[in-house]
Amino acid sequence: MTTSNLLKHTSHNPLQQLLIRNYYQRLIALLKKLPVVSILDAGCGEGFTLNRLRSERIGKQLSGIDNSTAALKLAIKIHPRFHYTAGNIYKLPYPAGKFDLVICTEVLEHLQYPVTAVNEVKRVSQKYCLFSVPHEPWFRLVNFFRGKYISTWGNHPEHIQHWSKMSFSRLISQTGLKLIAEITAFPWLIILAKKNHSN
Repeated sequence: MTTSNLLKHTSHNPLQQLLIRNYYQRLIALLKKLPVVSILDAGCGEGFTLNRLRSERIGKQLSGIDNSTAALKLAIKIHPRFHYTAGNIYKLPYPAGKFDLVICTEVLEHLQYPVTAVNEVKRVSQKYCLFSVPHEPWFRLVNFFRGKYISTWGNHPEHIQHWSKMSFSRLISQTGLKLIAEITAFPWLIILAKKNHSN
């Protein structure tokens, strides 16, 4: 997971660069509207998203957590401005409502229990949660026609969950989060949701 994430963000492939640039433009457009100070990136990898948030002046207290110590070592080296923690997304080491915003991007598709992870993200959020996943079947088709993962018909070997726009909305909604925005940043889906403090 660490290697593929690093390669995704550092690729010199023009199409890959275009897709990543479009993805971040759509994500930043959503987050710029939010009155948030503290942000946690749950599944931060090497810190690329945290660095993008900082460059766009979104939030003031930026933290990341990941279960890969190799990714975190690299994050500290190439994006050293943030507070990093090693931990498990199923049991985040923070009190309830610790962060104004918790983001979880390109993580859920790797998990056996995505609903458990969404609920844990929701628990440590005070206000907002943002999630993104590959938009299927388009993500696999893009991979296949680029000649990637041909033997699995374009499916990344570490992706064990697959969502359409409807099924992804259903996944987030079933946790009691209120969906604020659902957008496509081809070939990814992004959902911004708000915590309902009555549940």
